[in-house]
This record gives sequence, C-alpha cells and structure tokens, in this order.
Amino acid sequence: MKKNILIFFGAILMSMAFVQTTNAQSGKEETDFYQSIFGMAKKEIVADFLKIESNNPFWALYDEYETARKELGKNRLDALTAYVETYDKMDEAKYDETIGKMISLRNSNDKLLDKYYKKVKKASGSKVAAQFFQLESYFMSQIRATIMEEIPYIGEFDK
Repeated sequence: MKKNILIFFGAILMSMAFVQTTNAQSGKEETDFYQSIFGMAKKEIVADFLKIESNNPFWALYDEYETARKELGKNRLDALTAYVETYDKMDEAKYDETIGKMISLRNSNDKLLDKYYKKVKKASGSKVAAQFFQLESYFMSQIRATIMEEIPYIGEFDK
C-alpha cells in the first residue's frame, strides 16, 4: 500500500507543475483529467486499506465525498494559481486575502471530512468511519505538505 501512496503523491506533484504551465481553459481540462485518474488510484488505495465489500453503503458515501472534495481541490488549485500569478505584486491587502482564502479552503476540507465521518459511521460503523477518517487525514496532510514544498513562501524572493 505504501508504494501506491508514493506513486499517488508523485503523480500529484507532476500534475501540479504541469497544470501551472497551461492556460485557464486547458488547465481546467487538465485538472479534470488528473482528478479522474487520481480518483481511481485513490479509490484503489482506499479499497485496499478498508477491505470492505463493494456493496457496503460506504462506497456510495465515498463517491459523494470525492465529488465534493474534488470541487474543493479545484478551488485550491485556482487559489494556488492566483497566488503564483500575483506573487511578485502582492501588497498588505493581497497577503491578507491570500491567507484568508487558504484558511477558508482548509476549514472547508476539514468540515467536509468531519461531515462524511459522521455519515460513514452511521452507514457502515465506527471502524470503517475511523479508517476512512484516518486515511483521508493522511492524504490531506500529505497534499498540504506537498503544496507547501512546491510554492514559494511569501517574501522568499525579496531582495
């Protein structure tokens, strides 16, 4: 499973670099394409970790969760693209706006996971819900760390 996770995050890094070099329309298409590929790979990792039957109600909830999570992912990519495009033009107001957006996106992701933890617990039990929560928390942490490693820090290139 660890090999699958490493491949998953390596592919995320490559796609982030690629998407940043495309224009808005093809960037959206690329984002949709990569999200569909990663969604399939991620689902395999989740299935391998949970080891539950395909008819378990978890899977319908997981698909709902993934749809909402992917939308938040697109918003995150839009915010990152705006950050990169305005990095050298930021002023006090833009710094505050940027951090406000980051906080909002983080909170939205956390609330989504909390909401689906409760739904999964009700439908599939505490163990499956706890496994789902733990794995998704890991994915979110790794994605956040990867993003922070790849983007320039505010003021990093100041003279």
